[in-house]
Amino acid sequence: MADASMASVLKAYSVPLLLFSLAIFFQLFVIPTSFPPSHYEVLGIKPYSSIEEVAEAYEKLSSKWNSGEEELSTVDFIKIRYAFELLTNPLWKRDYDSFGIDEQLHTLEEVKGKYAGETFSKVALPLLNASSSDAADHAFNVLTTEEFRNTIGSSKASLVQVYSSGSNHCAQFSYNWKRITNLLDGVASTGMVELGEVQLAMYLSERKSTGQPFFRNGLPSLVAFPPGCRSSDCLVRYQGDLSVDAVTDWFATSILGLPRILYYSKESLGQQFIAKSGHHKVKVLCFSKTGERAAPFLRQAAKDYWAFASFASILWREEESSVWWNTFEVESAPAFVFLKDPGVKPVVFHGTMNSSSFLNIMEQNKQHGLPQLRSITSMELGCDARGYSRAGYEAMTWYCVILAGRPSLELNKLRETMLRVQDKISNNGKSNADDKDSISAPPAAAALKDKRLTFAWLDGEAQQKYCFFYLHSENSYETCGPRRDLTDVPQIFIVRYKRNFTKDEETKAKRKPKTIWDTFQEDDENFASQLVAKYNGSGDIPQIIQWVSQIIKDGDSTDLPYFRTKTPDLIPEESDPIWSRGTQRVFPTSQGLKQRVQGIITSMHDHMGDPRLGPILLLAAVLSFGSIWLHRSQSSPSNQPSQSSQTSQSTQPSQSSQLATEEKPSRNRRARRRAVSNKDQPPSLTDNEPKDAYQMLPSDSDSE
Repeated sequence: MADASMASVLKAYSVPLLLFSLAIFFQLFVIPTSFPPSHYEVLGIKPYSSIEEVAEAYEKLSSKWNSGEEELSTVDFIKIRYAFELLTNPLWKRDYDSFGIDEQLHTLEEVKGKYAGETFSKVALPLLNASSSDAADHAFNVLTTEEFRNTIGSSKASLVQVYSSGSNHCAQFSYNWKRITNLLDGVASTGMVELGEVQLAMYLSERKSTGQPFFRNGLPSLVAFPPGCRSSDCLVRYQGDLSVDAVTDWFATSILGLPRILYYSKESLGQQFIAKSGHHKVKVLCFSKTGERAAPFLRQAAKDYWAFASFASILWREEESSVWWNTFEVESAPAFVFLKDPGVKPVVFHGTMNSSSFLNIMEQNKQHGLPQLRSITSMELGCDARGYSRAGYEAMTWYCVILAGRPSLELNKLRETMLRVQDKISNNGKSNADDKDSISAPPAAAALKDKRLTFAWLDGEAQQKYCFFYLHSENSYETCGPRRDLTDVPQIFIVRYKRNFTKDEETKAKRKPKTIWDTFQEDDENFASQLVAKYNGSGDIPQIIQWVSQIIKDGDSTDLPYFRTKTPDLIPEESDPIWSRGTQRVFPTSQGLKQRVQGIITSMHDHMGDPRLGPILLLAAVLSFGSIWLHRSQSSPSNQPSQSSQTSQSTQPSQSSQLATEEKPSRNRRARRRAVSNKDQPPSLTDNEPKDAYQMLPSDSDSE
């Protein structure tokens, strides 16, 4: 019976007992681990004492053990000596006092293990070496508070390194930091903040639950500000490895949202990349010796030029050098190869590049030699009646030679032919005399030089409406629309665009749009008239050149009728990639499930070191114990029967006992018991009146 009573008591008070146990465990084990004795306590002085006070305290302790007044163990000597050397170095002391940074603490444990069992007199001094920990010579682009304010919040992302001039880790990281800044050049701004800028360093630090600023992983600490970020609420802290590849990949992917450029082997390059990256795109191959992920400026170029080029990375191996030489004429890495039109020699650039030099080369080689006429290139090429010539607004007449056809071997061969036609016209008969294709074409050459002549090719399968609009003939089905049989016949045609400035001005003066729909209709109208001529000759280069030159000569000299025709719109051939949808914006505070879980774990770990947690648990245990005790006291019976009453009424239970042990009887049971108890009782004046009863008034009544 006693065991059952004890078990019920323990069960009732289980919550306060658990809270009390947690409070004791926290105070005895967690707090000493989270808050070890400071180096000031080791020396027996108050926190934040000056260097002079530290030296004085050390002298007092050393005089005691040197005189034999006190015996000192080797471990205690090492702790005291370590605290003295740390706190007498101004930079180390500043970092320790302000941010709790003690990056050489591992040296303390190493020395303890090295001299275990030895006397303290054999310990080699000094314990700490400050000669290699001066990072001031390696710092560059150091930001002041004012410069920092001007840097963040701009349209360009920023990466800031928080460092200390007295940190050995920062000195070792300086070479990697220089490489990181070079790789981020052109896509982000970088800077360094020294801990001497106390307010700025505290702004970039994290806060413990006690309010103490700290850097979770020590120094150097990397902090990123996404584009448009102006406060600490949106900054992102880097928690990973400090290698160049890891930092740049994190910044490019997480902060800038840039795509990754995948690596391909010699076996997978043709099948997985070249064949699937689009026949209208220039292929850019980046050869690397290190195997590091592509630099951020390359990834930015891959994003900016996604409509024109596809990028791939290749790891250079010496045993495969002959393969790359025979295929692309690449001698060594690093190298960049631009694969353009079919049958055209690759364009190769050897050596490293920075952002500006690569963008210049990319701009020059983003198009095929014979560019594709697409929805995003028609204006740039001058092959759009709603636009203007590449020669400028003042040009009245310009031409666009278009090769249309379904992607096929026949189309590739004719593309090579048209490239040679373009080269011959640009050279204007400057080829060797032995060249049978050499021909003089002054009208075409002059138009090409003045940018009034453009050569392009059209995917007749993808742009079937546009293709049928210009090639409305019986054999157009062999060139335009879906492939119906094995016959593919690419065709050449030329469009002459002519702009009538006088008519345009008159039309603008007379036209007064009355509705929004009229305004949109006005914007959709063609500004230039079009005349189309289709080539019906052979594939000989001289004949094609002669035809183009004659068309330009007639078009420039003959006054042909002026009329406008609505041209079908070119259909976009591909949608925007996932990484280019949406604009760059400041990161939200919640960045997905993974970031939330990591944030919760980090927050729990930080609160485990809160010294207020132990007293809070103890207070909760006391309040819980008092609440349970009060509740149990109130639930016990307040009126206990006396001993005499219990003896006299032992034959029948008391009313209070019945209420405590029995349930309330039902209505039928109460009615039966009432009927039985009243059966033999005599009638009284308080019983119900009989049905035939009446009241007789006395003779001396006051009634009238």
